[in-house]
Amino acid sequence: MAELISVIVTTYNREDALGAVLRSLSRQNEQGFEIIVADDGSGPATAGVVETWMSSMRVPLRHVWQEDRGFRAAEARNRAIRASTGSYCIFLDGDCIARPDFVAAHRRLAEPGHFVTGNRVLLSSALSERILAGGIEPERWGLADFLEQRWRGDVNRIAPLLGLPLGRLRKLGGRRWQGARSCNVACFRDDLERVDGFDAMFAGWGREDSDLFVRLIRSGVRRKDGRFATGVLHLWHPESERSRLSVNQAKLDLILQSDRSRALRGLSALDVVSTKP
Repeated sequence: MAELISVIVTTYNREDALGAVLRSLSRQNEQGFEIIVADDGSGPATAGVVETWMSSMRVPLRHVWQEDRGFRAAEARNRAIRASTGSYCIFLDGDCIARPDFVAAHRRLAEPGHFVTGNRVLLSSALSERILAGGIEPERWGLADFLEQRWRGDVNRIAPLLGLPLGRLRKLGGRRWQGARSCNVACFRDDLERVDGFDAMFAGWGREDSDLFVRLIRSGVRRKDGRFATGVLHLWHPESERSRLSVNQAKLDLILQSDRSRALRGLSALDVVSTKP
């Protein structure tokens, strides 16, 4: 696939982590992509981080902002999709550091009629603090460095960092939506538009990604496993506030009971794309 890729990075008031993620994206071993920061209402400090990186990034970087009205990651991602120009979208959370071959690996796995789900290595609180304090750049580490951190208990596993040519095995769970996470997933723009993107009816933490995967599969798009190719490094953070999880679970249950494939309030509901404050 030779088309432009849009890497959509979701963030909210965590400029230290966002800076580390943008640094890692500046070191990708290919440059056929753009970066869209999908900002769910952060303050001016986040805009400052993006502006700083705009001057040194070798690929286009844009900042798409929406008003802070609580956790609205689904709508923030939709606004970023609308602002993007690539034919293929990679969604990456703003606390997930990408290794240098991240975009290239997703490009290799891209296949019409499929979305690709990646996985992650969880970093400890102590290691995350050291990284964000500066001087540690784990996207540059080799396997020996990660083995040392595993021995110290600062990473939870090594497997996502290994590269294995799984071939047809990547498609074994083509109709399985469970376990997929939007912190590291890729999809063709045409497929996102067919299901009208993320559903902004999901507000508060949880289940907006599962809803998207259910609707993609229902529309005929199949899941492709990106493990052992696209693993990212997930910086530690306190558990998100989950007071609306039961409400969002009820919404997911309704979509599972229906045959609907389009979002109730998706891409088509957006009239204006808001940019940085």
